[in-house]
Amino acid sequence: MKYLIVGLGNIGDEYQDTRHNIGFTVLDRMASAFSTAFTDRRYGQVCEIGYRGRKFILLKPSTYMNLSGNAVRYWMKKEKVPPENLLIIVDDIALPAGSFRMRPRGSDGGHNGLAHINATLATTEYARIRIGIGNGFSRGSQVNYVLGNWRPEEKKSIDERISVIIDMILSFGVKGLELTMTTFNRAGKSIPPDIKTDPSSSSVAKGDKAGNKD
Repeated sequence: MKYLIVGLGNIGDEYQDTRHNIGFTVLDRMASAFSTAFTDRRYGQVCEIGYRGRKFILLKPSTYMNLSGNAVRYWMKKEKVPPENLLIIVDDIALPAGSFRMRPRGSDGGHNGLAHINATLATTEYARIRIGIGNGFSRGSQVNYVLGNWRPEEKKSIDERISVIIDMILSFGVKGLELTMTTFNRAGKSIPPDIKTDPSSSSVAKGDKAGNKD
């Protein structure tokens, strides 16, 4: 069975390890854990992982966030992956930093990448893992916060949780959506103790130019 696992983010060195690129970060770690590497393909970077008789196709779209749906639709058709085997990994300012949650469906929640996927696929019926990045920004500085770098204490805690999220992805393929949510969502509600919401200490992003690619 095939599963398409899509981590959302923006391409380019200036976006690496930013909050908005947590989807890319998770898939990079997952590929490394399985000693494989991404290659440049149409609409993105792709690699494949075999695990317990399942094939996981990891995709990092190269379309920038606003056009993520183009990459998702293309690779679903190319690999003949049904919607129930699609999993999107995305950042979420509505969740505390360091928390995570799997959902079987839902609205875009104001996220431009999810909005384009919903419109392109004409459905919201697909699984997603929302990873909290918090809302530690002052009025008018949301773009800078989202496209900014993790603070050192945030990065340490996020890195520790990524291994759990990778297990969650594998469970999605092996055990299914419902059992995976039951097993992992409770753990995902806990917030690492060293992550604090502090707008004044947020890293500043790369300027308005980056915001156009949100």
